[in-house]
Amino acid sequence: MLLRPSGVSTVSESVPVRQLPPVQRPLPQRSFRPGVRLAVDVGSVRIGVARSDPGGVLATPLTVLASGPGAKAERARAELVRLAAEHGAIEVVVGLPTSLSGREGAAAAGAREFAGDLAGRLAPIPVRLVDERFTTTEAHDALRRGGKDARARRQVVDAAAAAVLLQAALDAERATGRPAGQLVPGGGA
Repeated sequence: MLLRPSGVSTVSESVPVRQLPPVQRPLPQRSFRPGVRLAVDVGSVRIGVARSDPGGVLATPLTVLASGPGAKAERARAELVRLAAEHGAIEVVVGLPTSLSGREGAAAAGAREFAGDLAGRLAPIPVRLVDERFTTTEAHDALRRGGKDARARRQVVDAAAAAVLLQAALDAERATGRPAGQLVPGGGA
């Protein structure tokens, strides 16, 4: 079969056959909710906070809040409520620390308690728990590659870990069409 520049090919010189363009099927569209999301990396001393852009594409570190028992924890939680309102967050993701095998220990119980309290404060904004394995390690590695020494990393690693967590949650939602993690009761739909 010969292909002529006019887009007509022939089986023989006397019978022209028109080439059809390839069939283009639309790609399946996954549902993705636009809007700012916050992520929280809960620690016993510091809480890292990250924010996404309004399109829900890119996560960036936002701030690190002091935490601890009593009044410090209360101030951190109140500040998270303020940040969610200030940024117009449609959702807050809280990191759930688990072991490599997926088991939950004391830190996970603390994160669940924190997320439950936050969900009650933020309702109807949903709060979701998302597995945070390796987020702090990835954040340390990225900061080290960026030239931050150990002392400088300590001050920002929690916010960077929250950004790693949030980016993973955004990517998972974009890939599946469903929000990542598990919804915390009391936080909305």
